[in-house]
Amino acid sequence: MITLKAYAKINLGLRILRRRADGYHVIETVFYRVNPYDEIRLEPSSEIVFESNDASLPADESNLCIRAAILLQQHAKISLGAQISLGKNIPLGAGLGGGSSDAATTLLGLIKLWNVSIAKEELSALALQLGSDVPYFLNQGTAYATGRGEILEYFDLNIPHWIVLVCPDVHISTAWAYQAIHDPSLSPHVHIPSSGNLIHATQNSNLKTLLLDNINNPQQLNPLLHNDFEPLVLHKHKSIAYLKLSLYAMGAKFAQMSGSGSSVYGFYMDEKDAMDAATQLSRKYKVFITPPNFTLD
Repeated sequence: MITLKAYAKINLGLRILRRRADGYHVIETVFYRVNPYDEIRLEPSSEIVFESNDASLPADESNLCIRAAILLQQHAKISLGAQISLGKNIPLGAGLGGGSSDAATTLLGLIKLWNVSIAKEELSALALQLGSDVPYFLNQGTAYATGRGEILEYFDLNIPHWIVLVCPDVHISTAWAYQAIHDPSLSPHVHIPSSGNLIHATQNSNLKTLLLDNINNPQQLNPLLHNDFEPLVLHKHKSIAYLKLSLYAMGAKFAQMSGSGSSVYGFYMDEKDAMDAATQLSRKYKVFITPPNFTLD
């Protein structure tokens, strides 16, 4: 039996640069792991079987863990099975990459369970078939991501702040968010070109540089680090906009929505302020705390 932790991520900034001819979007973001994690247990079995403590998750081939197992079976040309047990803790539709992390972790675990030999490039290609950000979760650490999110440059980023992550009971579909961002009536302040110059071409610094230069002084990130989904999502869901304001009111020096939402995180320089904010917000929301300079188990 193999047991693994599948950690969540937050996006530190998210720029939607343009829509490609194939319908995908070119983005720029930084992926950073945070404390909530799902637990995946893998055991030998005659077939691929899935179970979870979350009854809302499907147990067919629409499930990313099952799809990951089938892809690896096909690639390795094997007929081995596995019992996949998922302890779900990362909220769904929160912009935290829980499903992608589960898929990547399932791939890594099954490689060990089935003793599969696979090159890194082939593994990344399999992961990309499951989702644009699945390749990121194959490795530990922080990554500067471009392309669909699959072109990854891992780098050292130690965040010396407490991160309070708050997850309201709002499910945001990433597919809806990408479609809606092209609707001027829904996102009047965002312009995503279909070709030509990138929307952020006037910004000289990439997100990696902005973070490395300013991470010790998070207040300076406020005018520099933006999530292009925020105007759309916060306009539609006033409760998320209120939550972001609440983090600032409770002492956060920088706050932002992760991915296409609905989770919002805040950077706190003082542990007491972070704990007080978490305690207060946990009366209404699901809250996770990530300590400074966080490393994975």
